[in-house]
Parts: sequence; structure tokens; C-alpha cells
Amino acid sequence: MAVLNITYDGLSADYPLDVDMNLTDGDVRRIAVEVVRSGGLRGLSIANLPERAFDDYVVDRFDARAGEGAGRRIYLRPKVPFGAHA
Repeated sequence: MAVLNITYDGLSADYPLDVDMNLTDGDVRRIAVEVVRSGGLRGLSIANLPERAFDDYVVDRFDARAGEGAGRRIYLRPKVPFGAHA
């Protein structure tokens, strides 16, 4: 079991993923597009979300710590400019 957290346009929402395999970054991005388009996330539903909306997003993966429940946390988030030179 994993939880996918998607951040888009200043909004963030969790989506439970019932997967037993390791997803590639591309898999995570495709799943996110379909979930957002279908209205599967409360407060984050965009029916006409572009197919490549998450192409430049970062995919972070973390194992849940003891006491937080089993599984993984997968974060799909925009790149941030911290540390970048202007």
C-alpha cells in the first residue's frame, strides 16, 4: 500500500494506491493525471488537465516511519527554485 500526494496549482491532496510493485516516475505521473481528471481527489479535480501536466514535476518516495502505518509515501510536486542562481 502507498499514498500518493499530488501538489498542483497550490493545492495538495492524498490518494491511496493499492500497488505491490515499484512504480516508475512516468507511472506516477500518468496515474496522477488520470486521478486528477477523473475527480478522484477531493478538492483537486480538473477534467481538462493536460496529458503532460506533471512532466516537469519531481517524484519523491519515502517509507513510512514506525507508528505512521505501513507502506510508502510518494510525493508528486513541482520543482522549487531553492538554491538556484538567478
